[in-house]
Amino acid sequence: MNQKILKVENLLRFHTICRQLHSLGQRRILAQWKHVFSSAYPVWTAQLYSWPWQTDMLFGAALSQYRLLVTKKEEKSRKSQLSSTKSKKEVEVWIGMTVEELARAMEKDVDCIYEALMNTTMDIDSLEADSHLDEVWIKEVIKKAGMKLKWSKLKQDKVRENKDAVRRSPVVTIMGHVDHGKTTLLDKLRKTQVAASEAGGITQHIGAFLVSLPSGEKITFLDTPGHAAFSAMRARGAQVTDIVILVVAADDGVMKQTVESIQHAKDAQVPIVLAINKCDKAEADPEKVKKELLAYDVVCEDYGGDVQAVHVSALTGDNLMALAEATVTLAEMLELKADPTGPVEGTVIESFTDKGRGPVTTAIIQRGTLRKGSILVAGKSWAKVRSMFDENGKTINEASPSMPVGIIGWRDLPSAGDEILEVESERRAREVIDWRKFEQEQEKNKENLKVIEEKRKEHQDAHRKAREKYGTLHWKERSFIKYQKNKEQKPLKLKEKAERDSNVLPIIIKGDVDGSVEAILNIMDTYDASHECELELVHFGVGDISENDVNLAETFHGVIYGFNVNAGNVIEQSAVKKGVKIKLHKIIYRLIEDLQEELSSRLPCTVEEHIIGEASVLATFSITEGKKKVPVAGCRVQKGQLEKQKKFKLIRNRQVIWKGTLTSMKHHKDDISIIKTGMDCGLSLDEEKIEFKVGDEIVCYEEKEVLTKTSWDPGF
Repeated sequence: MNQKILKVENLLRFHTICRQLHSLGQRRILAQWKHVFSSAYPVWTAQLYSWPWQTDMLFGAALSQYRLLVTKKEEKSRKSQLSSTKSKKEVEVWIGMTVEELARAMEKDVDCIYEALMNTTMDIDSLEADSHLDEVWIKEVIKKAGMKLKWSKLKQDKVRENKDAVRRSPVVTIMGHVDHGKTTLLDKLRKTQVAASEAGGITQHIGAFLVSLPSGEKITFLDTPGHAAFSAMRARGAQVTDIVILVVAADDGVMKQTVESIQHAKDAQVPIVLAINKCDKAEADPEKVKKELLAYDVVCEDYGGDVQAVHVSALTGDNLMALAEATVTLAEMLELKADPTGPVEGTVIESFTDKGRGPVTTAIIQRGTLRKGSILVAGKSWAKVRSMFDENGKTINEASPSMPVGIIGWRDLPSAGDEILEVESERRAREVIDWRKFEQEQEKNKENLKVIEEKRKEHQDAHRKAREKYGTLHWKERSFIKYQKNKEQKPLKLKEKAERDSNVLPIIIKGDVDGSVEAILNIMDTYDASHECELELVHFGVGDISENDVNLAETFHGVIYGFNVNAGNVIEQSAVKKGVKIKLHKIIYRLIEDLQEELSSRLPCTVEEHIIGEASVLATFSITEGKKKVPVAGCRVQKGQLEKQKKFKLIRNRQVIWKGTLTSMKHHKDDISIIKTGMDCGLSLDEEKIEFKVGDEIVCYEEKEVLTKTSWDPGF
């Protein structure tokens, strides 16, 4: 604060001195002119010249103040220069950055860049915001802005990173007639590749393999197919194949399966490369094949079309590389690309269970890069990738798009054609699988309900037509006609009656008045569950139950229902001796409920399985008992418990392949009757022909009979 006050005082003093000097100078000039032209003011002039010491004093003070101010100003400018040098903003730049990126790094407008480059040799008119700047211009802009630059290699690498989808290898399926050389062609291609890679032999068949050309290009050949597999995969929406190589024998021409192959390729909208095989034979006629294919819209380049035709010999290997080059050329025209980053997507080509490794799938990766530890979902199965291998059985660390790969780590086997998707965690994978299973159950229930509804409608229509037939008759006439029809069945012999279907309930109705009997018969007319148990009206009438009613019931093995009527002691005793049921009621709906229960008792009981425990097979081995080798499954109980006395079933790939009982259940070589959750055990079955496999499930269960209720609803 004191320094600021001092500066102000010095400025005021300097200003005063300057004014005095200016005034003094003017006076001296006037005095000189007066001395020349006139002597009117001698006193003033004398006085002026009599103060030289005052003038010198003023000049000295002014000069000293001036020196002080100049010195302080120089020190101030020097300090400001130092401070500005120290506070220069540092800008991080990299080679090849654009105008917009440089402006953003400097925290300036794009116009500032243009202004800095205005008086240089740079063509400002052609400069855009996304134009890349050379190193010299970046330095020039930073310099003119009074900033300090810092080169960054990291930024430079980031700018040069390729974000575009990369080219991928084509995926090819070979199709054609059964004996035209498809298998021979595939084997020749595979053996050529094995020899080229010095693998020494094919150690693992995974349904697909890569062929590397001398040019560095690669082709993935699918080795599964057959038309059924191709159609099944396409039906699931799996568009794996990019190109179809159609194999036609030069000595045989177009056959039935050749036409099927063409149709499959067209339905899948996949282009064709024609391989005319067996050209080494004397009777080969490739031109005949090309002409025959014209009828199926397969027009070769020789005839003005776009289908490449290559003359090959799968047996000798002639022109196989030419066929591969033609495939690569077509792939280049298709511009096949895939994104090697992001979540993995692929398709299951084959799936099988391998002893010692469990469920294994062959897949074609279509997007992303598959690595060990990835969590995958396919169909209603999921996997944590434990390991991967190529077609030669060699363990690999990652699989890029179009690459065939064997995947180990599946919990269950997915189906061929199932889409593979990568998820972020095991928990997410289980959620996806649970949801898909739930959806499948819902669809199955809908289909079952639809079938049941159709059957019910058929029975109801038949029942309605039968009622319409007697609709104009009085209830007594209608009942009498039915009675007459039933009467025609009476001549049956006792043996024949005993052999009758047990799923029939004959009844006799007796009521106190006509109205009551009519009401009961009308309710019975609504019976529409004949597919479950046939309801047969043997006789009806008014009055108490008689000996004749008991005899009829005995003859037809029926039941007598009485409403507001009586049965004497003699009649009841006779009914007991003859095994006839007499059921008396005073309320109609109670009588109908009793009838429903009787119908339900005639229905076969439903056997329900109640699961007690579940175990998974972790290892298989065999033991010798006498002269026989008994297969044994090393299991671990996953849920509940296993009880030796209960029933068991063996499940493989979600299919029950065996039901029965165990011959032995051991824990640490000790026979035991119960194995609980988390415990290991060895199990052997009562079926010697059944062999266990790793990944099988063993379920312990018990069966319980449940009474089935009739679906008839009388409307109460």
